[in-house]
Amino acid sequence: MTDSAGIPGGGSDAAGGDARPPRSRRRRLLRWIGLGVALLVLMGAATGWWLYNKLDGNITEDTSAAAELQRYERDRPANFATGAQNILLIGSDSRSGKDNARYGQDEGTQRSDTTILLHLPADRKSATAVSIPRDLMAEIPACLKADGTRSGERFAQFNWAFQWGGAACTIRTVEKLTGIRIDHHMVIDFGGFKQMVDAIGGVEVCLKRPVDDAEARLKLPAGRQTLQGEEALGFVRARYSLGNGSDTERMERQQQFLGSLVKKVQSNGVLLNPARLYPLLDAATSSVTTDPGLASLRGLYELVRGVRDIPTEQIKFLTVPRRPYAANPNRDELNEPDAARLFQQLRMDEPVTITPPKPKAETEAETEATSGTGNEPAEDSGGQPSAGRAGEGTDATPTPVPTFTGTTAGIADCR
Repeated sequence: MTDSAGIPGGGSDAAGGDARPPRSRRRRLLRWIGLGVALLVLMGAATGWWLYNKLDGNITEDTSAAAELQRYERDRPANFATGAQNILLIGSDSRSGKDNARYGQDEGTQRSDTTILLHLPADRKSATAVSIPRDLMAEIPACLKADGTRSGERFAQFNWAFQWGGAACTIRTVEKLTGIRIDHHMVIDFGGFKQMVDAIGGVEVCLKRPVDDAEARLKLPAGRQTLQGEEALGFVRARYSLGNGSDTERMERQQQFLGSLVKKVQSNGVLLNPARLYPLLDAATSSVTTDPGLASLRGLYELVRGVRDIPTEQIKFLTVPRRPYAANPNRDELNEPDAARLFQQLRMDEPVTITPPKPKAETEAETEATSGTGNEPAEDSGGQPSAGRAGEGTDATPTPVPTFTGTTAGIADCR
């Protein structure tokens, strides 16, 4: 039997053969579903807009540094490599604020505890991070101080530039030292560093021996382990309980830590995990002070997008070539011509070639073998023999590419 529509076994609604709601009820149901979806979309958009504005508003814009740099624009070096960027990363040892007060008394001053020149080439296929020792002797220009007066130009310890004139003075000192144009800068303090480490769930390091350093508030067992914010800060700042107590090993340790941090941030566990990514963005944006060009979520995103796919073995870390300062062995001075060659490579956006530091025993053996012969190996940034020098070729041989002692984010720190 068929009904009037030709459907077997059919029947009218009154007969109970069709369980569908009447057409008017279906229309009302569809309208409510559509309204619900629209509300969800609007709520999602509103939430996304709120989160964007919150993160964007977290960033502190350093307008005073921008104004000071503009004042000396004619004295600043030109940018010789279109598309390349040089970013100065400054770690401040400020004790102001509740997150920093525990590390010492706030005396109203701050110095650059760590300074790294990050070079991003135009092709964004690599990145080079060069540590500048805080004890390096440098020509510091006359700078605008916080009280409105100006300091005099003088030859002094590098990290005094930040105390005398903040980021602008540090940037001008680096530009005078290297001849490299600084495009952007970022300043982060102790509290901000800890927040970012905690936001990604800690960073893995490996210690060959236990550490017990009361001054750095650090007590760790030997072996591989994940450091959270407070421990991580102690690890990168400790000087007297790790290695030989020199700033050289401290900078090497910072570079190893940054390499591990890069690998962690590049992993899917952070970038594809909203529960980790948002806290990282919130911590990063709320703890940095930047130039106007980076002082927005869009500006920081463009920066991160340009480097997120760089292979870890192409993210290079090294220290500016230096040696003990002749007038005071507790300070450093540039080791020439190595330093000039490095700055030239970066200035012209040429690839920087690095070689891992040799084991201490191997270096000592080489030194002993050449001692007294007049053939001492030349020294570069890490106190290691250079693997190659520019300008050493003859007319019959090509000039070798300069090579510097360093490491990469792809090299394990536990060997």
